Amino acid sequence: MYSGTREIAEAMRILGPVACIDGSHIVDSRTNLELHSTAISEPGNVALFDALKRFSPAAFAFCGDRLFHDERGLQYLDYLSTWSEKTQQVTQLSDLSAWQEPGASLAALVALGTPAQIRGAELFLKAHDAHLQCVTFELGRPGFSGTWGLVVRSAGVDKGTAIDWIAAHHGVTAAEVVAVGDWVNDIPMLRRAGHSYAMAQAPKAVKAAAKHVLKASSASGGGLAEAAQRSGLL
Repeated sequence: MYSGTREIAEAMRILGPVACIDGSHIVDSRTNLELHSTAISEPGNVALFDALKRFSPAAFAFCGDRLFHDERGLQYLDYLSTWSEKTQQVTQLSDLSAWQEPGASLAALVALGTPAQIRGAELFLKAHDAHLQCVTFELGRPGFSGTWGLVVRSAGVDKGTAIDWIAAHHGVTAAEVVAVGDWVNDIPMLRRAGHSYAMAQAPKAVKAAAKHVLKASSASGGGLAEAAQRSGLL
């Protein structure tokens, strides 16, 4: 989310559009104003919250610049703090009318739970892929062994569409964009950008989607600098 990205953008002096939530939300880092948002549709919302009721995972709703959750999400707040420090507990997340402000859009939802809960929700939501897209993953962070996650957002938007939007904003083509990624949600971005680099620790599928693989890893640091040098930006 932008609230979890803003500090990094300021430190790197990135002025202009910043794409968050896998391209679902684009904010101007100079003014902190929303430039573009792709909300989950009403039919998508109905299916999504039906899945939450059926399978009962902990869930976090990305709405505006805040993460909303109910009591089931408390145990995962430390994990979600890397996405956004702006969290708000509500009585029942499935009751949108109790917390969603008029005009605010639901950009994405993250569900966390057992493999059975997450896979059950994923299979249920696949029947609604005209409105929603889902990504599942196992949490690799210490203390969350056996926990799986599900990210749900609107169909038709990803980091690749974000590349197109930002390129058009700056008056360039996607072929002129340099992208660096290290995880599966980066694959559309790496395929779209003209100069794409996968970090050294990235999974094989991510490396296969990129045009180049960096020597730098998350452990060594320096990935952005290496990509900038190899692409001719520095």
